[in-house]
Amino acid sequence: MCGIIGYVGEEQALPILMDALRRLEYRGYDSAGVAVLDGGLQVVRKAGKLDALDKELAPIVVEGTTGIGHTRWATHGPPTDANAHPHSDCTGRIAIIHNGIIENFLELRAELEAAGHELASDTDTEAIAHLIEAAYDGDIVAATRAALARLDGAFSIAVVAADEPDVVVAAKRTSPLIVGRGEHGTLLASDPTALIPYTRDVVHILDDQVVVIRRDGFEITTIAGQPAEGTAIHIDWDMEAAAKGGYDDFMLKEIYEQPGAIADSLRGRLHKGRLHLDEVRLTEDELRGIDKVFVVACGSAYNAGLVAKYAIEHWCRIPVEIDISSEFRYRDPVLGRDTLVVAVSQSGETIDTLEAVRHARAQHAKVIAVSNTVGSSIPREADGVLYTQAGPEVGVAASKTFITQMVVLKLLALYLAQVRGTIYPEDIARIVDDLDGLEAKVASALATRDQVRAIALHIQDASDVLFLGRHVGYPLALEGALKLKEISYIHAEGYAAGELKHGPIALISEGTPVVVVATQCHVYAKVIANIQEVKARGARVIAVATEGDTEVAKHADEVIFVPATHELLTPELVVVPLQFLAYEIAKLRGCDVDKPRNLAKSVTVE
Repeated sequence: MCGIIGYVGEEQALPILMDALRRLEYRGYDSAGVAVLDGGLQVVRKAGKLDALDKELAPIVVEGTTGIGHTRWATHGPPTDANAHPHSDCTGRIAIIHNGIIENFLELRAELEAAGHELASDTDTEAIAHLIEAAYDGDIVAATRAALARLDGAFSIAVVAADEPDVVVAAKRTSPLIVGRGEHGTLLASDPTALIPYTRDVVHILDDQVVVIRRDGFEITTIAGQPAEGTAIHIDWDMEAAAKGGYDDFMLKEIYEQPGAIADSLRGRLHKGRLHLDEVRLTEDELRGIDKVFVVACGSAYNAGLVAKYAIEHWCRIPVEIDISSEFRYRDPVLGRDTLVVAVSQSGETIDTLEAVRHARAQHAKVIAVSNTVGSSIPREADGVLYTQAGPEVGVAASKTFITQMVVLKLLALYLAQVRGTIYPEDIARIVDDLDGLEAKVASALATRDQVRAIALHIQDASDVLFLGRHVGYPLALEGALKLKEISYIHAEGYAAGELKHGPIALISEGTPVVVVATQCHVYAKVIANIQEVKARGARVIAVATEGDTEVAKHADEVIFVPATHELLTPELVVVPLQFLAYEIAKLRGCDVDKPRNLAKSVTVE
């Protein structure tokens, strides 16, 4: 997720671009840049937050009434000056900004370099600038269309050319793009936050459409050049609501962004029933030699790692240990050259996990990082990395970063199985199909919110809540309890349901809320027996079950249904109503869900 802005008008472009980038910075804050047409093309960009770009611009005179701007959340290449947008072609007379992921950029890059183009960054975006250059003969719109025809993946782009100073060309596939006419010019952006000071009437550009903005308006066509129309809306939000996309809180917005985050995390990694994880950077021979896996993580990332343990052991037949990062090196784990350590951290800066990585490397173990932040410390110190493509997460309590961690860790598990030959290719293809279907099924699970809100009304005053699950339901019980504790301040605990008789059942009294993960699985009958045990002691049972299940309703007080999927993929569906439950209870109790007390987004001290 990145922020983009474009302007053509009567006023100086730079102040408008910088003002818009301030309001878009929540979409990406590892680098920023602008390109302004001032008789030529002036491009200024800088790694770091927007203040760094401000300082870079301070001694420079940048004048012109046409320009584009970008604030980046890195997906290809670390956050450096060279990788910051806008990117230019070989001539320096074309510039482009981009939000999204180009799946075939390595192929395009190789083709461009073979043709003599010199690419100066690690990004997928720069390849588009050179494709446009190759097709440019004085018509930037036609050249952009020609380049778009070569792209696979998701994008919203904006392009300017020094030889056509009064036009910005933009296009969209999957990634958001809007356009609007202000009093003194025409603007485009990645979301309404940027445009509210200038216009409240905007048009959403639809997939595979091109929009050309000029001082006096805009024109929308298909990529092929046929006339087209977007979707017009009137914005009645204030600035803060606009940054939240119209949602009450960032956490709620980020819960609803989960289907798209899953799609982005899968994009470019699945192809014809097989997985392609080039970022892992370990050879297939090295992966085949792995005889044990350790997963190290903290908080929600630990729960995602526990889900991964089930997947890796089942698909790869390799023993897996899951460790809390802060305990890992102090217990002196047995590591060696045939050990793989998977370090999971959304920020990539979690100090305990970073120290675990350093300990593993010192013991000659191989390390793969799973992170949401390109160029952060843990990925830099690992042998390989798998980035979750969740975009910036503002809410302190993990939501879309947690769900994408689970997805990416399943990709790693399945990739290990593919390399090691522990699953038949046709079975891998079926699981890949199930992964491809997750986006739609998670979107369907979002429809549980109204039912969950009604349940929250009945248990908002509880002093204790228990969460139970078996197999992959157990880490979801841990995550559900953690979310409730984090943002509502209710005491909650997650347990493996089979542990009930070993202590936790003593906590059950009349009316105690017990949330049970009861989706269809090979231990379903045992979960039903656990529900009966707590019901017999007066618990109020809320079950999360698979659509079509008629048995569970005979035993639970409330049943929340989620779609059916592969057993090892059910956590991605179950977590949605558990997130809603924590959110709705917290809101009813008047808690700040985005900034819960005593918590920080990234823990960088031991």
